[in-house]
Amino acid sequence: MLCLLLGLSSFFFGLPTPNLMRTSRLLGTGRSFYHVMSRVVDRRMVFGDREKEVIRKLVRNQEAFTGVRVVTYCLMSNHFHLLLEVPDRETLAPLDESGLLAVLPLLYDRVTVEGVKQELETARRSGNEAHHHAILQRYERRRGDLGLFLKELKQRITFYMNKRLERTGTLWEGRYKSVLVEDCERALLTISAYIDLNPVRAGLVSKPEKYRWCGYAEALGGGRRAQRAREGLGLMLGEALGDTSLQRDWRRTADRYRKFLYLEGQEVLGDADRGMPGRRGIKEGEVEAVLEKDGQMSLQEVLRHRVRYFCDGAVFGTADFVNTVFERERIQRKRFGEKRSTGARRMHGANWGDLRVLRDLKKDVIGT
Repeated sequence: MLCLLLGLSSFFFGLPTPNLMRTSRLLGTGRSFYHVMSRVVDRRMVFGDREKEVIRKLVRNQEAFTGVRVVTYCLMSNHFHLLLEVPDRETLAPLDESGLLAVLPLLYDRVTVEGVKQELETARRSGNEAHHHAILQRYERRRGDLGLFLKELKQRITFYMNKRLERTGTLWEGRYKSVLVEDCERALLTISAYIDLNPVRAGLVSKPEKYRWCGYAEALGGGRRAQRAREGLGLMLGEALGDTSLQRDWRRTADRYRKFLYLEGQEVLGDADRGMPGRRGIKEGEVEAVLEKDGQMSLQEVLRHRVRYFCDGAVFGTADFVNTVFERERIQRKRFGEKRSTGARRMHGANWGDLRVLRDLKKDVIGT
């Protein structure tokens, strides 16, 4: 049914047949946050500036259509990161005819939109309320759904890239990775900073705002485009989490988020006379402090590196949150064996404070 709704097919996109034996994803209840990541097959660098701009628009259009909100994002040359807020579907206002026709052009061409419009008009004029309702429900069921959001987004990117590169076959390395993130400010700030600092860790830019295709830079860009990015970043602050109707103030969000992002090592100035280039570095006193801590990195230092917990940890948040998800899945879905009695696992490689994950990772947890 989904393929019919999209006007697409697995054959057209070269997508593989789903593996029915795959482990089901860990999902939250009600309003939930997820860090998702997907990588291009063979890790090929296929997304240039033009492609990233098209993908950014696809992400934003998918967001507006489905009601799944983008907190922040980063588009790299061979993968993307998204921090998403999936709403409680009960809180979404149902689609009516005018609402549907307003969002359809975001994802469909003029011919498709006109066809749906005529179908709705015919049902309404004939007094066939059941048919009219069924048309609306085709699109209603796709709203507020994490899986459909990612499936449709990746299909559209595949279609665009295959056409642009004159290729066929799958574009993606496999299923997208997802981590359920606790709806608390500390956990969401940590994941958001990790995403927006991707191009800094990769050595592409010296500051996150210099990289055009991340949520933080988009928020700083100003204009209509920046508004949605600013609203997304505002979702992760404690007061907004506690009150979804709160009017968020970007000035307050920007100051708090920028401080979190900019807790990084200071730059070493170059010496032109001696022909020595500048580089980013750490002061001697800070190096000594790390040695005293037996090599443990601060949270800010960790955020400059690849952290496997953020993609492979399954659930991320405080111990209470991770244990709550663990107990629910253990009792309701028999997901864990009898030998495992606790859920929250401490993370290695840094001082993580009270943050925990569900999946214990032993090797290569912090990388480059």
